[in-house]
Amino acid sequence: MVDSLKKRLMKRGMQLMGDPRVMKLMQDERVMKALMGAMSVPGKVTTFTNEQIEKLAKSMNLATEDEVKDLRRTIRHLEGEIARLEKEKGDKKKS
Repeated sequence: MVDSLKKRLMKRGMQLMGDPRVMKLMQDERVMKALMGAMSVPGKVTTFTNEQIEKLAKSMNLATEDEVKDLRRTIRHLEGEIARLEKEKGDKKKS
């Protein structure tokens, strides 16, 4: 359903881009600035939301998602090191 909606929107957008009135409108610098501003809003909202979540987590002494990911990565690395050292220790005993 989402794919068909995307296809219809793309098709309609392409039809509009062929309209001389739309082409003339797109040449207006003010319109282009407004469009670019509107297109950047979702990214700005996401960034702002993530920053606020991090501030809230820190104020409540909670770990953020990035901190948990870093901790998991460190644990995996340390587990690998332990396995390597245990293997070396076992190899030395056999010698």
